[in-house]
Amino acid sequence: MSGSREGVKRVELVCPAGSLPALKAAVDSGADAVYMGFRDATNARNFPGLNFDEGAAHKGIQYAHERGVKVLLALNTFPQPENWSQWTRAVDLAASLDVDALIMADPGLLRYAAASHPDLRLHLSVQGSATSYEAINFYQRQFGIQRVVLPRVLSFSQVTRLIENTDVEVEVFGFGSLCVMVEGRCALSSYVTGESPNTCGACSPARAVRWEEDASGRRSRLNGVLIDSYQPGESAGYPVLCKGRFEVNGRVDYAIEEPTSLSLLDRLPELLKAGVVALKIEGRQRSPAYVKQVTQVMRKALDACLADPDGYAPHSEWVTQLDRVSEGTTHTLGALDRAWQ
Repeated sequence: MSGSREGVKRVELVCPAGSLPALKAAVDSGADAVYMGFRDATNARNFPGLNFDEGAAHKGIQYAHERGVKVLLALNTFPQPENWSQWTRAVDLAASLDVDALIMADPGLLRYAAASHPDLRLHLSVQGSATSYEAINFYQRQFGIQRVVLPRVLSFSQVTRLIENTDVEVEVFGFGSLCVMVEGRCALSSYVTGESPNTCGACSPARAVRWEEDASGRRSRLNGVLIDSYQPGESAGYPVLCKGRFEVNGRVDYAIEEPTSLSLLDRLPELLKAGVVALKIEGRQRSPAYVKQVTQVMRKALDACLADPDGYAPHSEWVTQLDRVSEGTTHTLGALDRAWQ
């Protein structure tokens, strides 16, 4: 295995494209690659108004390719026996559209893609929950994956050790929402909605979301369950169970996870020197304005780090701009920052 990746090489900035305007915003703002999904349950951001039908996908891919930007397509949910053909058709469609890679999680679907389209590049999605080099190397042997997107639950020392023991390219999230669960293994919202986000593509599906507003403020509910209450003028986030406020032992607070965003601006030199090949921005459900702002900041930061990794330091302006679009208007290093390791 490769453990001698010294120096800092070119690192891809991979940006979200939840719509054609967002795709164009990412491409025009400095993305090296964009990732998108079809307008159905085959991808893990299956929300109304998001994603691409065949016509829009063709336009987006053409726009990106004409400007030298790669297009990665997420088929990262888990098909069930009764709808297997929907997922295989999506694989075939993606191949016909000439995407640069598929981002996938389900082993059966990976097997189908590898057998049916052997020249199509395969990336293991964060939904695949591969948190060890043994798991990653297994997917490489079985399906020929060339890149893995790491779940946001590993520390920096764990990421480094993993890279030292695999030849598979490693992509990490550099900015965006955090999830308290190991991606691909979340069943929390299914207790309330009856639908698993891993098969239907959305925790807190829009059909189950309700907003109530009166003089006292605003309330959000998921399938009738109260998720949060907001005072007049207080910023309200999209209602998901893990980031709701609940009464526990007489105190109302964020019982599971407080809304905050992951931001790795401070750790870029270490990650790049460790051998990370791609930095991913989360947010296919976010607006084109968000995509533009975050892509521009991360482009500047990556370029500065690649030009002078030893002298790199994040500008205060970059931090301020990212905090403006962060969940809860704050940021964290998440699981990467574990001093005790």
